[in-house]
Amino acid sequence: MSPSELPTAEVRDLPKDGLALLDVREDDEWAAGHAPAALHIPLGELPSRVDELAQLPEDQPVYVICRSGGRSARAAAWLNASGWDAVNVAGGMGSWAREGRPMVAATPGATPEVR
Repeated sequence: MSPSELPTAEVRDLPKDGLALLDVREDDEWAAGHAPAALHIPLGELPSRVDELAQLPEDQPVYVICRSGGRSARAAAWLNASGWDAVNVAGGMGSWAREGRPMVAATPGATPEVR
C-alpha cells in the first residue's frame, strides 16, 4: 500500500467518544502525555503484541497515532496489510493537542505534553 492509498483521518474529524485509538510512540513519549483511552504499543513492538488489539472495539477501524504521523503511517500500513482496518491519524499527538482533545500524563498530577 502506497502512502497515498493509506486511509488517513484528521483529528478534528475523529469521534469524540468510543474511538479505538492505538498510540505507537515510545514509552517516554507516552508517559509525557497521551489520549486517556488509547492503547499503547510502541511501533517496534507491534508485530509481537498485535494480539493486544483484540481489546479495542471490533466494530470500527483502529486509528493509529504517534507524535506527528510518520510512525503511525507505517504502523497503519502494516496493520492493513495484516488484515486490520487501520487509519493513520494525520498530524499525530501534536494535532490532538492543538485540537484540545483530552490528554493525561503517566505521572499523577503532571501536566500532559506532547514529546
